[in-house]
Amino acid sequence: MAKLTVSDIDVRGKRVLMRVDFNVPLENEQVVNDKRIRAALPTIQHILGQKGRLILMSHLGRPKGKVVPELSLKPCVVVLESLLGQAVAFADDCIGPSAERAVQALSPGNVLLLENLRFHQAETENDKGFAKSLAGLADVYVNDAFGTAHRAHASIQGVTHFIDTCAMGFLIEKEITYLGDALENPRRPFVAILGGAKVSGKIDVIDNLLPKVDRLIVGGGMAYTFIKAKGLEIGNSLVELEKIDLARVLLKKGGEKLVLPEDCLCTDLFDFGSRTVGTLTPTTIDSIPGNGIALDIGPASVSCFTGILNDAQTIVWNGPMGVFEIDATAGGTVAVAKAMAAATDKGATTVIGGGDSVAAVEKVGLADRMTHISTGGGASLEFLEGKELPGIAAISDR
Repeated sequence: MAKLTVSDIDVRGKRVLMRVDFNVPLENEQVVNDKRIRAALPTIQHILGQKGRLILMSHLGRPKGKVVPELSLKPCVVVLESLLGQAVAFADDCIGPSAERAVQALSPGNVLLLENLRFHQAETENDKGFAKSLAGLADVYVNDAFGTAHRAHASIQGVTHFIDTCAMGFLIEKEITYLGDALENPRRPFVAILGGAKVSGKIDVIDNLLPKVDRLIVGGGMAYTFIKAKGLEIGNSLVELEKIDLARVLLKKGGEKLVLPEDCLCTDLFDFGSRTVGTLTPTTIDSIPGNGIALDIGPASVSCFTGILNDAQTIVWNGPMGVFEIDATAGGTVAVAKAMAAATDKGATTVIGGGDSVAAVEKVGLADRMTHISTGGGASLEFLEGKELPGIAAISDR
């Protein structure tokens, strides 16, 4: 690891400004899912155990630079106090006199949460003055918000220009270790499985992964742009017509490495909003009717895909195989999740790359049987694309 980690620095008595991802769902001013808060606990507890004076900052939702009371981070205080077993102070702003007073009152081993960063437009604009004000609260900076590491915002990138010691927390270190090792030093066979609705969001991922993997499985709605590119009828299935030429290029580049579905579950009636699905018929890819809509991979594809995963030693998965939100068309996604869990049990390294794939493995209760589940959908996708993440690049070198 070429970057400084929280284990490398002495935080005793120091003011530690830590970027976390507490962008949690709220209902009636209460946190309804504390997963992201729990994910930051190891770093928080480490700093408090070292008697650092910990200042936490995060965004929540999209208030667009205005104070929106419904998007206050205050409900996170109750959850954090319960998890830590100690009081958590709260400042009603993230800069200015109230934040400065709250920091001054902070004793070693205690923790303070600042109000929503995005109540200031300057946060997302990476405003230099705003970043300097945040930096003025602290002696040391720690970033443990992988979910926002792909954003060049003031609390992620700008603040590091004004603090000499900038380290990553345990969560980011874990993300980089698993995602980085999967890409650069995989145990083989190395299989990537990509799904989701649109190929446009995964083009750079496919391009970056093809030279690295042994097999690259494509499922979900995005597969039908590739199938159309092969000259086959796809009926009313999801397609990006403007990406067909690019799909042909990727098919040629991928050759036998690129694996498409052999069959699908097809219907002539589908309304996602009302969760209405007509009769589903297993249909081979070369016989989709003109009015057909492919909504999931079929049994032959399940057999093919799970067979490939069964032999893999490293698997990276991003994107469902079909409309997994509806039980009738979730079978392909569930089968992939089960195959990955079985591969993990046999010693394979399995990495879920954020977003809908995480929701899918959680829905079927298999999250605990994966080696690593990424906390950042957009960030993990950009990492898989081979892009440098601003939040990681800004961390001090060792």
